[in-house]
Amino acid sequence: MRTRLRFPGFLFPRSKKRKKLSAGRQEVSRPAKEGGPPEMEAAGGGAGAPSAAGVSTSVKNPGWKELPLSSTLDENLQNLKAVFAHCSDIVFREFNFAQNKNVRLALIYTDGLVDKSLVSDQIMKALSLEVPLVTSGKEIGKEQALEFIVRQGLCVHQVEYADRLEKAVNAVLAGDTVLLVDGHATALINGVRSWEARSVEDSLTDKLVRGPRESFVETLRTNTSLLRRRIKNPALKIETITVGRVTRTEVAVAYVEGIVQPGLLGEVKERLRRIDIDGVLEGGQIEELIEDNPLSPFCSINHTDRVDKVAAQLLEGRVAVITDGTPYVLTVPALFIEIIQDPEDYYQRYIFSSLVRIIRFIAVFAVLLTTPLYVSIITYNPELLPTPLLLSIAAQREGVPLPAFVEVLLMEFVFEVLREAGLRMPQPLGQAVSIVGALVLGEAAVRGGLVGAATVIVVALTGVASFSFCYTGSTTVRVIRFPLLFMAGFMGLYGVLISVFTLVVHLASLRSFGVPFLSPAAPLVLSDQKDFLVRAPWWAMFRRPRLIAGVNPQREDPGQKPRPPAGPGKAGR
Repeated sequence: MRTRLRFPGFLFPRSKKRKKLSAGRQEVSRPAKEGGPPEMEAAGGGAGAPSAAGVSTSVKNPGWKELPLSSTLDENLQNLKAVFAHCSDIVFREFNFAQNKNVRLALIYTDGLVDKSLVSDQIMKALSLEVPLVTSGKEIGKEQALEFIVRQGLCVHQVEYADRLEKAVNAVLAGDTVLLVDGHATALINGVRSWEARSVEDSLTDKLVRGPRESFVETLRTNTSLLRRRIKNPALKIETITVGRVTRTEVAVAYVEGIVQPGLLGEVKERLRRIDIDGVLEGGQIEELIEDNPLSPFCSINHTDRVDKVAAQLLEGRVAVITDGTPYVLTVPALFIEIIQDPEDYYQRYIFSSLVRIIRFIAVFAVLLTTPLYVSIITYNPELLPTPLLLSIAAQREGVPLPAFVEVLLMEFVFEVLREAGLRMPQPLGQAVSIVGALVLGEAAVRGGLVGAATVIVVALTGVASFSFCYTGSTTVRVIRFPLLFMAGFMGLYGVLISVFTLVVHLASLRSFGVPFLSPAAPLVLSDQKDFLVRAPWWAMFRRPRLIAGVNPQREDPGQKPRPPAGPGKAGR
């Protein structure tokens, strides 16, 4: 005997309900009557009425995107007003073409995104004043109006054509004006974008003592112009891709033609085109959607707000992704060694830059291994310490009730809280809170016998060392040291060795857009060692990174080593 299982109706509705639901969907998507966008009249609320679910029908059922522009001005205005229903910042301005009363015009733009002086002087006045008659002595009719306006009427620097409703809507939302001419199924898009923007300032994350002070801002075209100022060459290509179904965010891909590898460029574009998301508000969203290793704590994509750094990376063969609305630019591929590299290294003398870079490299290992080694040695292998140091630490920890692992973990947590508090609070208060909090809490914890003085010194040394290299690398290393700390607390030195070995294997397996993450150390590239742990002088670095710029590896003439001039007696020889 077979038993039929019965499930609740909300999990598996019956076939009749399914047919009813599908029929309802077909009824909603049925084309509307002539004169309005399909989705507006299908919603049942007239032009521009919101749907029953409270979501705009233009987003829920974007059938208007398929509509072409009509040759009737009233029909185009009706469709546009339906799309921009309840949008108080969209301006519709209807007027006649100068003395030609039979030629009606309409101008649509977004208030706050256009230069009103240009709209008033170069468009409205130019088209409203008296215009000369055509050669036949007759007034300009509807047939000649569009061509006459483009060639002699408008006084703007950029004019494009649009024959579909979607292109006109996108132009209005992007900050352009759309001019409709009665009797023509083509709209004129005029470039008059202008909005409030932050001025170009110094970088907030990558501070330099010597070097340029320009950093990117939130405006896309300002950022591309800053790059163009640095690389005044037509080989610098900037292609724009629109990402986000709702936000329609412009994303620019910048590269130097003739240096970048075509395969790398094609992979970047392909990954950007695969993004299917409602909105992109910052480059970090794109970074997570196109990176190679989404589960790794290491970033396989660089981000910076420095113009000179991005320009230098483009000259090495990298690709930059500039997102409208954020001052941080993504660059690919990324390498692990860039954690300790700084733009200032290339502006100072190579001897000092090499010394500072070695110090940063040591600081990375200090942040990563100091606290795990301290916990493992104090807990499991105290005999490894010199006897005077061991007696001093034992005397400090005599009244401490917590084990070394819990003690260090507690201090690390307090230090991270103080760091975040200093970053999130207003700038005048942030530094005071972090400094006073560290001094007061550290002194109180030692005096109260909760932690030892040696523990405070070790944690403070680790925290200070984390500020000596780039912010992205500092964040990654700070996250990684906690698993190492747990392994040291439970397994001692064996846990530290196992963690370091696993970390090295993981780093060796990473790729950034096809380039090994540990390059040029693994695989070993001898020609790239001039810009690895030390920086060779500029006259010696005549080749670009081999694994990144394989198309054009030559950076400069190899014979540029400075030589002193000949002596007075050798000048004529």
